Amino acid sequence: MLRRALLLSPLLAAPDITPAIAQDFPTRPIRLVVPFAAGGIIDVVARILAEPMGRHLGQTVVVENLPGAGSSIGARAVARAAPDGHTLLLSGAAHAVLAPLYPDLGFDPLADFAPVALLGDQPFVVAVHPTVPAMDVPGLLAWLRARGDAVNFATTGIGAASHLAGELLKSRAGVAFTVVTYRGTPQAVTDLVAGRAEMMIDSQTLLAPLDREGRIRALAVTTARRSRLLPGLPTLAESGVVGYAASSWQSLQAPAGTPRPVLERLAAAIAGVLAEPAVQARYAEAGIEPLAGGPEEARRFIAAEAAKWAPILRATGARAG
Repeated sequence: MLRRALLLSPLLAAPDITPAIAQDFPTRPIRLVVPFAAGGIIDVVARILAEPMGRHLGQTVVVENLPGAGSSIGARAVARAAPDGHTLLLSGAAHAVLAPLYPDLGFDPLADFAPVALLGDQPFVVAVHPTVPAMDVPGLLAWLRARGDAVNFATTGIGAASHLAGELLKSRAGVAFTVVTYRGTPQAVTDLVAGRAEMMIDSQTLLAPLDREGRIRALAVTTARRSRLLPGLPTLAESGVVGYAASSWQSLQAPAGTPRPVLERLAAAIAGVLAEPAVQARYAEAGIEPLAGGPEEARRFIAAEAAKWAPILRATGARAG
């Protein structure tokens, strides 16, 4: 199992690990594409990492949000970029399920990218509007079974990590609800707080403050273990949803064909960034657990996630559009 750590595992050693191509890279500012709107956890991670990453590489890292179509718009832009390491994608769970959701993507989410590193992992929170007559997960499941498709479940898009977490809940618990998609996290949260959506699964750092204010009700976290940020919330698994585990993970990817020395230089920069106390503190504040893994570990992890989620989507009939 992939071990959480503050440092990336040692990079593969080779006599020519720092040839001229890696020594010269980067030669201009780096474009870091976030395939979601500002305000979500992927965007938060990008904003945490951009400045220290730029320091380690000696060039400015510019974050660019290209949201839409379940992250495929931003991913496509990176897949078609020059494979020189100057255009990167900060991706998450949504990237691993683009193929089954969008058969006409025009690119391969696995083959057309070169993973650089794993970045972090964060539990989701299962939350409902305060008018929902459920104080715990068993109560929520009973209410969902009684209401069925009449319940609106807010998510940032078909294939987003929060949507996948919802579909897994449907599958594991045998419940139903209507998925309502929004352009970004802020819009989805606005409707949850207003009661236009009754339920949402999303970032713990986003939803926990609203729970404390009484504007929503948090019922559980989605990971296999309780959150260090919210230790009082049970997991879905311990609340009766056997075998449930989902989270929001992040990785850094480059276009396929990016030279290996460039990937290694980027991975080394990420290792340095994640070792900085200031970055560790910001991760902790956001409830993010650093993930260990360079190019090979990231490639295996993303492939495993794709294999995990594809059958869930097929079984539930989830489709983009």
